[in-house]
Amino acid sequence: MTLSRIFSACTLALMLSFLLAGGARADALQDINKLMKQGQLAQALDQVDKHLAGKPKDAQGRFLKGLILTEMNKPNEAAAVFQKLTEDYPELPEPYNNLAVIYAQQKQFEKAKQSLEMAIRTHPSYATAHENLGDIYTRMASQAYDKALQIDSSNTSAQTKLSMIRDLMGGNARQGAAATTKPAIVVAAAEPKAAEPKPAEPVKPVEAKPAEPVKPAEPAKPAAAKPVEAKPVAAPAKTGNGDVTADVTKAVEGWAAAWSKKDVKGYLAHYARDFKTPGGEARAKWETERSQRVNKPGSINVGVDGLRVTAEGNDKATVHFRQHYKSASLKTSSNKVLVFVRQDGKWLIQQERVGN
Repeated sequence: MTLSRIFSACTLALMLSFLLAGGARADALQDINKLMKQGQLAQALDQVDKHLAGKPKDAQGRFLKGLILTEMNKPNEAAAVFQKLTEDYPELPEPYNNLAVIYAQQKQFEKAKQSLEMAIRTHPSYATAHENLGDIYTRMASQAYDKALQIDSSNTSAQTKLSMIRDLMGGNARQGAAATTKPAIVVAAAEPKAAEPKPAEPVKPVEAKPAEPVKPAEPAKPAAAKPVEAKPVAAPAKTGNGDVTADVTKAVEGWAAAWSKKDVKGYLAHYARDFKTPGGEARAKWETERSQRVNKPGSINVGVDGLRVTAEGNDKATVHFRQHYKSASLKTSSNKVLVFVRQDGKWLIQQERVGN
């Protein structure tokens, strides 16, 4: 699959989600998008500039302008638009993706790789970005093998590997695997033909070895009974799954409420000491980035529904739900998974990811 088709699918999904945001703005963006599809790029650019004159921070309009500039073969201007979007809305993976395809056109594969890694960092379950990154690695490998052959044309190993990459990428020319691709800017893309599945190789059964018999433990010798003073018996703690579900549900709702109120201290207090940060960065760096995003000007509303709590004993639980995020310039809904652990008597988030 080429980068061009991958980004077509990406753009289609993003444009549909943006255009369904509702209201007169959606109508205006639909009209602009229609002009772009009809090839009336100058008119489309003029209309989107007028739209942004009244709403300069509108993420949807700015993204659409980047698409129009890409279609007009103005990659540097388009890249500037997508780059600014990544700075103002670092939580959106799509601008990183479109920025990467422009870099790929220009054969700046290292920059494309970095941009896709950022898309994955903001959205770890974003399959499109993972596949794109695989294509970029393939193209970089092609360049490396080609360089090796320039130095030593008799290197049969490099010749074989380069040939395999060309077959994989569908290119026959010497630079075929590193050819530029046109970034997707249309909202209707043909579905790529799926490769025919190869039959799986039979798996050799593994013979089970009988377990060694376990020696029974010797019974403990009873200790001499000593009289003890009678003490009031404390009420037993509730440990049933029902109580875990109720407590974890309350923790999720408190987390969303603190986020909505932009209570940074309360929001960060919902994360466990051993929280696994996205990308494995330092906890302090992650907290700084989250504080900056939560503290951005404007109101935030975070809602959750469809909570499903799966208890794993009395000290761990996994929660699946639908998260609805809304701010002055962005409205998104996505599936979310939070892994909670009980620490110091509180249910805290140990892991957070987008997707199922």
